[in-house]
Amino acid sequence: MSEQTEQTTPMEPQAVLPPVPPMPEAAPTMVPAEPAPPVKKDRRVLRAVLRWTAAAVVFGAVGTSAAYGITRMERTDVPGLATESDGRWDYPTIIKPPLPSGSPGPMAESNKAGTHYADLRKLVLPAPKGAKADAALRGEDGWLATKTFLAEYAEKSDRDTVGQKLTDYGLRHIAARGWTTEDGTHTRIYLLQFDTAGVADELFTTDLANYDSPQYPVRGAALTERDEKFPERAAVDEVTRLSYVESKPYGAEQVRQAYLSAGDTLALIVQSRKGTAQAVPFQQTVILESQLLG
Repeated sequence: MSEQTEQTTPMEPQAVLPPVPPMPEAAPTMVPAEPAPPVKKDRRVLRAVLRWTAAAVVFGAVGTSAAYGITRMERTDVPGLATESDGRWDYPTIIKPPLPSGSPGPMAESNKAGTHYADLRKLVLPAPKGAKADAALRGEDGWLATKTFLAEYAEKSDRDTVGQKLTDYGLRHIAARGWTTEDGTHTRIYLLQFDTAGVADELFTTDLANYDSPQYPVRGAALTERDEKFPERAAVDEVTRLSYVESKPYGAEQVRQAYLSAGDTLALIVQSRKGTAQAVPFQQTVILESQLLG
């Protein structure tokens, strides 16, 4: 597992993330999607089923750079800002890290490998205000040991299997962050970077994330199903998402989780909470992390 060196080349202007679509207290209205075909591991099928219509956002371009600003913002439109009505967390203002001068974004047409040239450690979503950081996920110099990530899976046999797959697929490194909010929700975010988008995509579609349920159960979530209530309108272009929720009856805690595939990077996001893991902060977290990676 290699470490990234600090960038010393001139940086492109930063980009503020577009707003998270409003999330009503009631279950979000689903946008009709194409029926899911029986073949779960066809990348084209997953893209067809999971591609959403992006929420409209007004961007202000600065010169010819890739920097964007948000205009005409209402309180409910500010990315990461909590509101009384829908239960979102109060995230700090989130800005994409700069790219080395002349480097394309991960989804640029010229970037055939889908490489994230920005420091992966700066692409992990920051904790919301008032949350307590999870020291176990800080890693060494910001890089997490593979065994710490693998501890997320419930069975030793699964940990061994996934660990070998990560080796076979040439995992470069893992960046992570975790926190616990005042209501007891424990969040863990893991970003796994590989050499190319093709490698990451193959691992995502064939070995980790099935359409109906994840391939390997995480701790505390033996029975898991596809999260049908995740708002389909919350699209992030070129980022594929599969999200799951622990089925009833669950134990003392409920677990929600999502896998993301974005260029050369895979993400696993897990939230657990005593009683019921709330849908809105989970959706908010997944959308914001998707925007950072997209």
